[in-house]
Amino acid sequence: MKTGIANLPLHYGKAPRWLFDRMTKLSGEISEIIIDEYGADEFLRRLANPFWFQAFGCVLGFDWHSSGLTTTVLGALKVSLNEKNLGIQVCGGKGATSRKTPMEIENTEFNLSTKKIEELKRASKLSAKVDNSLIQDGFQLYHHNFIFTEKGKWAVVQQGMSDSWARRYHWLSENVNTFVEEPHSAIVCDLKKEKVLNLTAKESKETRKATLDLVKSKNILTLPKRHGILKKDLTPRAMKIIKLAYELQPRDYEELISIKGVGPKTIRSLTLISDLIYGTKASWKDPVKYSFAHGGKDGIPFPVDKPIYDKSIEILRDAIENAKIGKKEKILAIKRLSEFAKV
Repeated sequence: MKTGIANLPLHYGKAPRWLFDRMTKLSGEISEIIIDEYGADEFLRRLANPFWFQAFGCVLGFDWHSSGLTTTVLGALKVSLNEKNLGIQVCGGKGATSRKTPMEIENTEFNLSTKKIEELKRASKLSAKVDNSLIQDGFQLYHHNFIFTEKGKWAVVQQGMSDSWARRYHWLSENVNTFVEEPHSAIVCDLKKEKVLNLTAKESKETRKATLDLVKSKNILTLPKRHGILKKDLTPRAMKIIKLAYELQPRDYEELISIKGVGPKTIRSLTLISDLIYGTKASWKDPVKYSFAHGGKDGIPFPVDKPIYDKSIEILRDAIENAKIGKKEKILAIKRLSEFAKV
């Protein structure tokens, strides 16, 4: 299973209501078959696979290379999965909706302990913090979906914007040993930048360690900001946040980046200071097939055929009913999709 990052051209507008309604129905039927056949954990693994996710969007009829595929597919899944009660809940969304994620996790109907709910909320927050602050690639997050099962397993699909491009980030709980080192187990990308501060890279381990030591010592509070490369980043606000970090004495790097106010500028300042004092070198390398079943909303490669789309929904619904009475059939379209999970 490969998870990671996908870069897509930014398309504006939204899916027409007639298409979104069909996407909701079809995504629900496909999801139910996969969950019934392979389980909820496997469905999370597929959502965390950028190849499979892209193919899934194509099968639903969205543009094969559009950034809107992310927001629209997940919007459709949020409606269908939360209505079907399949043991998976989708939280968050685009813009202001993403900020409701913690509340939506708290309001889950799943029988999860208070401790587990807090763990899920922390995972949601940290995944966003890492992709916005530790991977400084110029993409500002504007979309965040947190998907979890009734057993507490989770996946994250979130997207950032930069000029006319969008970048998608995939997470899977079973692959995350730590949030701050190589949390993405694979990366898929068509656009690679020459210089990106990547503090999640293994090469940045010493920088993370030195940074943590810095904020826990008094030396950082008296460091002058006269040095040229620090003038831009070592602002009064950054120093205020660093002072707060010193007072809190974080146990580890995850706890450091969890502190409110510790964002890209503070992280970059600490990275540069660590380099000046200790000579630690962070990574500046950018961590970076689709099938058409029903056409695309822009008519590429061909217009969506509404009767065929509705027939697909009917066939899948019938297959589910047959499966429930023991007459399991092979759904060729779903089997093709499953191949993407092996890429």
